[in-house]
Amino acid sequence: MSRAAEETGRAEPVRRALDLVSLFCPDLDRFGSLSVAARGDLPAVECELLDHGGHMTVTMERQYHCRLDLRVIAERHDGDRYAREILLATPAGRVVQYGIVRIDLSAVDAATAAAIRDRGAPLGRILLAAGLLCDVQHVNLLEIEPGPHLRGLVGGAGRSFGRVAEIAVDGRRTIELLEIVVAA
Repeated sequence: MSRAAEETGRAEPVRRALDLVSLFCPDLDRFGSLSVAARGDLPAVECELLDHGGHMTVTMERQYHCRLDLRVIAERHDGDRYAREILLATPAGRVVQYGIVRIDLSAVDAATAAAIRDRGAPLGRILLAAGLLCDVQHVNLLEIEPGPHLRGLVGGAGRSFGRVAEIAVDGRRTIELLEIVVAA
């Protein structure tokens, strides 16, 4: 692979992540800086939490031994296109994950779409409860230096790690995700 092709390949996950960020933080510099990370760049815990093809809700609830609460920070509706900026927190209120999700609600049944819009539970829990065949794919790890927007939501956290991914529902690309683990 040529150096230019390699750089383009490394830039694609960052572009995907920034596309999601721009939905809720148009001034990308206020969000922070993102770069592609390799598995070996992540601390062991963050690597285990992020480098997999499963739902982050399940992974994070397993890590913290509790059901996590969903806090929706902002939402956007455009017909069947729905996006939200969220935090997941422990019952004690500790924020453990930041995320942005964009969903094509026409790819899920009406009850699942209503449950997502209802904001009562994390997305992964809703998809699993609906029994949907979901395939988490195109997972790329990221390193994040939080800017004022992200720090304001998750606290004074320094360097963080996350992932950008897609979920296909019944074989159809349906969901785009940016998920960032909030370090203790």
